[in-house]
Amino acid sequence: MSPSFPLQSDEPPTVGLIGFGAFGQLVARHMTPHVQVLAYDNRNSLEDTAQTLGVRLTDLTTVARCRIIILAIPVQAMADVLTHIAPLLRPDALVLDVGSVKVKPTELMLRLLPSTVGIIGTHPLFGPQSAGQTTTGLKIVLCPVRGPYHRLAAFLRKTLGLRVLVCTPEKHDQDMAVTQALTHWLAQSLKTLEPFPSHLTTRSFDLMRDAMKMVEKDAPQVFETIECLNPYASSMRKHYLDLLNSLDKKLDTLTPA
Repeated sequence: MSPSFPLQSDEPPTVGLIGFGAFGQLVARHMTPHVQVLAYDNRNSLEDTAQTLGVRLTDLTTVARCRIIILAIPVQAMADVLTHIAPLLRPDALVLDVGSVKVKPTELMLRLLPSTVGIIGTHPLFGPQSAGQTTTGLKIVLCPVRGPYHRLAAFLRKTLGLRVLVCTPEKHDQDMAVTQALTHWLAQSLKTLEPFPSHLTTRSFDLMRDAMKMVEKDAPQVFETIECLNPYASSMRKHYLDLLNSLDKKLDTLTPA
């Protein structure tokens, strides 16, 4: 049975947000001007933040009954959450995740969610540190898994001003092994060289340090997800290390005696 798409009617959708951490709050900040957002998080002391953002915190069962569900949770927690919400979902629900990897989350959603539920893997290519005050011009990846995705893509483009890129989960993770996993890995490794010189720096070094600052506040689980749950990341790191070793040997041959 093909799932229907929850944005096909004129009724304004209610979005259920599971996870109200830094990224969940970023999602809410840009969604609440356009749709009602209900959120669930098992941590306390979030009421003030929710009120500021116009979000109603409620229980997981209520959130799971929304037409659109956004999973803003660590990939490591997805199996448990999906198992819990699967019997609670509306037959016409659309479930999205916002994780940094796509192969594993989409496999979990396909395996654990009812066959009538629409599934789209998404990855905003920005985070709480890099998003700024507007989403206009920022990029988001959509990995359609089950059900149509075009109305969601149109909403993201026209309403939020995002640049929408569409690809398979496999293509996403292959590319992210270079553009994300490799850069986060380099940023973490460079941090071990601190403290850096404070004055005698080049422009290229300053730019590299700026890039490090954009990811240094990421939760440890984010780094673990990017490096360990992307099936292509490990081979990319090893390939890069081989290239560095080859370059090092070549430079040794050029060193004057």
